[in-house]
Amino acid sequence: MIDAAALRALTLIADTGSVAAAAEALGFTPSAVSQQVKRLEAQVGVALLARAGRGVVLTSAGESLCDAAPEVFAAMERAAQAAVARSAEPLGTLRVVAFSTAIRGLLVPCLPALGVRHPALTLEVREQDPAEAAAALATGAADLALLHDSAALPAWSGGSLRETAIGAGAAGPRGSARGSSGGSTVRRVVRTEQLSVDVGDVIVRADHPLAGRPAVTAADLRGDAWVTSPPGTACHDWFRRLFARSPQPEVRHRIDDFSTQIALVAAGGGIALVPRLARPALPAGLVALPVSPAPTRTVEAAWRRSSQDSPAIRVVLAALRAHVRATADSPAPCVTDAASR
Repeated sequence: MIDAAALRALTLIADTGSVAAAAEALGFTPSAVSQQVKRLEAQVGVALLARAGRGVVLTSAGESLCDAAPEVFAAMERAAQAAVARSAEPLGTLRVVAFSTAIRGLLVPCLPALGVRHPALTLEVREQDPAEAAAALATGAADLALLHDSAALPAWSGGSLRETAIGAGAAGPRGSARGSSGGSTVRRVVRTEQLSVDVGDVIVRADHPLAGRPAVTAADLRGDAWVTSPPGTACHDWFRRLFARSPQPEVRHRIDDFSTQIALVAAGGGIALVPRLARPALPAGLVALPVSPAPTRTVEAAWRRSSQDSPAIRVVLAALRAHVRATADSPAPCVTDAASR
């Protein structure tokens, strides 16, 4: 009988490229993960890993076993779901991975009601960027993921979130046979649902010359100093695209936390491009201006097909949908341009 935990460790080694990275993802020590793989090798009777310099690579037998792993995990998950299917009440722990603004803007508002209505359900939330979250979902390290798709981010370029992000997250860094086909395997076992479209607005002081405008363009904003997110983030990419056809303005501050960005704007440190999903209530003296064309990103929930009938996933998705509907008529400005995506 194959040890499922050891098989999951092997797939994480394949997807992350090292024993150390797999151990970190699992919360184990590298030696513990190595022992799991040795136990798995003893069970199947062949070597699954081979030394390559200071690291390891999968043998052909290891590749074959990892290729079969998604079906094994799916069958186990279906069996577990069948065991609880007679109860409509969600039980146990649901592991959710999401990027920070989705946690703050979508998930956190749902937690109080979920706790009251479903006291037997525990949510474990972990912050991860979309690529890491997709990989965690695909390998079984998470049950539900909240992901975003920003068209100009290199990780998502060339396809939709469904076709590219999840596939890339599962393919791993190895460039092996499994790496070239892993994406299609994951697409067969993962489902996604669009929850919302997040929009970026420019935050300025109320005494800014543009504060009374119904909308602003890049040409209006070139003369200002900016507070931006660090390079490599979706919001920095929004900023870069906004000024793609003109000289970029002065970037005075690079801050990852949106509340801090807003505080700097209030203090006269510049203006900022902040997504509505992350935006707290603006303090007095600040104004949110829509941008034309509007920077946008699609926010989606993703889960494995084998957990489709999970009562826990069902109620959390319902709560997320209800929150999105309830906030859809928010007074926040909304100027969108599909071509900007």
